[in-house]
Amino acid sequence: MSYQVTIEPIGTTIEVEEDQTILDAALRQGVWLPFACGHGTCGTCKVQVTDGYYDVGEASPFALMDLEREEHKVLACCCKPESDMTIEADVDADPDFLGYLVQDYQAKVIEVRDLSPTIKGVRLQLDRAMDFQAGQYINVQFPGIEGTRAFSIANAPSELGIIELHIRHVVGGSATTYVHEQLAAGDELEISGPYGQFFVRKSDEQDAIFIAGGSGLSSPQSMILDLLESGDTRTIYLFQGARDVAELYNRELFEKLVKDYPNFRYIPALNAPKEEDGWTGFTGYVHEAVADYFEQRCGGHKAYLCGPPVMIDAAISTLMQSRLFERDIHTERFLSAADGASGQSRSALFKHI
Repeated sequence: MSYQVTIEPIGTTIEVEEDQTILDAALRQGVWLPFACGHGTCGTCKVQVTDGYYDVGEASPFALMDLEREEHKVLACCCKPESDMTIEADVDADPDFLGYLVQDYQAKVIEVRDLSPTIKGVRLQLDRAMDFQAGQYINVQFPGIEGTRAFSIANAPSELGIIELHIRHVVGGSATTYVHEQLAAGDELEISGPYGQFFVRKSDEQDAIFIAGGSGLSSPQSMILDLLESGDTRTIYLFQGARDVAELYNRELFEKLVKDYPNFRYIPALNAPKEEDGWTGFTGYVHEAVADYFEQRCGGHKAYLCGPPVMIDAAISTLMQSRLFERDIHTERFLSAADGASGQSRSALFKHI
């Protein structure tokens, strides 16, 4: 059984299968509704229901408040139709967004390696090539673990049929514990993708600032590799934040890119280097490194931020104080269910994902 959901103001109608969310059906039919976390914690995919019956699903009370529920607002990533419906959504098409269809894939693990003491690098061989835009992510289903988990793609789209992931171990997290303790080459996984609307605005030729914290390096790595491979001539800056040298993974890759591409700059920052690290680079948090490097004058750039919410918020504040407009800042927050449960929300000063 399926239902027809009409999306206003664009007037497009999609078919939603029983027990399928509105967002999943839309993405698989080429209709890109605004969304970010994909599991009911951030509120980005909030839409207004004007007609029809539905199950609101497992939306966080912080992302969808009681008053909003009474006003027939829902989260497209959680809501499942129980009749034909009409919704109103803020569909904002970006000319740089390619909008590849979400599809299901079988993936074989071809490598699992240590990137840092807390981060594993996982490479997957897909049953067929996935078209994706640098900066997007996939959902992964792990054996015996309920639900899917989202991980950003770290390799360039030119590497056909391959997906690289950087997965940080979250203490108490069943999926990341499985990756770090059990996942091995030869294992097979079910994945779907590509998801997300975090991508380089290539039509805007301003120089690009990438700010990454922890395993949030994955999306910027993909985006930077894609830009450099394509012969893009804008100046590209990567600010990578980590605790110490052991956590500053893929440093050699970016130092090599500096030698190979005259328009690439790499600025790593450690907030708690060990004495034995012999660290002579910037000491402090990554947003502080940005302020120091640009002397609090970041105007005339595009900025792309990826990492945990606390890093994103600090970096946004630094960039805006450094004369960078909100329209030139794009973010990918690594939100978990725990973030939603604790009431974590986006900065009131910043609306775009």
